[in-house]
Amino acid sequence: MTDAVARIHAAFADAGVTGRLHAVGIDSGVQLDAGADRPVPTASVHKLCLLVALHAQDAAGRLDLTEQVECLPADRTAGPTGVAAMLDTARLSLRDLAYLMMAVSDNAAADLLLRRVGLDAVNATTARLGLTRTRAVHSFGEMLATVREDAGPNGARALADPHVIARLRALDPARTNRSTPRDLTRLLAAVWRDEACTPEHGAAMRRIMGLQVWPHRLASGFPFDDVHVAGKTGTLPTLRNEVGVVEYPDGGRYAVAVFTRTAHTAATLPAADAVIGTAARIAVDALRAEESRACRPAGNNAE
Repeated sequence: MTDAVARIHAAFADAGVTGRLHAVGIDSGVQLDAGADRPVPTASVHKLCLLVALHAQDAAGRLDLTEQVECLPADRTAGPTGVAAMLDTARLSLRDLAYLMMAVSDNAAADLLLRRVGLDAVNATTARLGLTRTRAVHSFGEMLATVREDAGPNGARALADPHVIARLRALDPARTNRSTPRDLTRLLAAVWRDEACTPEHGAAMRRIMGLQVWPHRLASGFPFDDVHVAGKTGTLPTLRNEVGVVEYPDGGRYAVAVFTRTAHTAATLPAADAVIGTAARIAVDALRAEESRACRPAGNNAE
């Protein structure tokens, strides 16, 4: 695995980012660690924790996923997608809000769900699953409000200034929603093994994660019709993340979490997005090679 870790760090450097990664074979337990235990701000990746908590609450009978919620224009968290970008009153079920939260990272949908579920329930769910370094401290709207406050009177234009970026609370894992790459692959593995909730709820969560529309990060490393990628992105100024599961036609399943930061403040940096897929592919290839070696009969050293 040492060579793969070196290649991952080289890919991060070539793309102009610093990166943290953890990857694990969901069924084999083989893993790759490239900064897996460093705390990271999760941004919208934390919507995965909310998704699991939502389904756990439904399984426990505390809510009903078909419950209808009215989404009023004046009471929505800002965002460029989904309900957040709509102009009129909408009425959706909790499970359809969950779809928008995961598929297009709809901030308004996420905060409507969070009001119903509660931060305490999100944290109780991650604690129950052994995610000891994962914590939700505020809603997604509150997180975005800290960005606006920290940017100051110049607003979004100030986010081109590295000095402003350095003071953003949303980028400091000590002051925002946080986790580690290892915690998040553990959560993904629990969802895929039906340990996070009932099999029915696990299937529902896997379906929703497989409907994410963004192909430019994790999925870009696996451009094959017979390889399925299900994931959740997270984005803030200088920060690009994605966690997800890569499934091969031979049954191999791999949970991967990649978190990156760049010193460049530009919002559009294709290389910084694409390296998430590149690093994930290097990691998964290494895991599959290690699994293959472990399955060889003793004394068979053929390549």
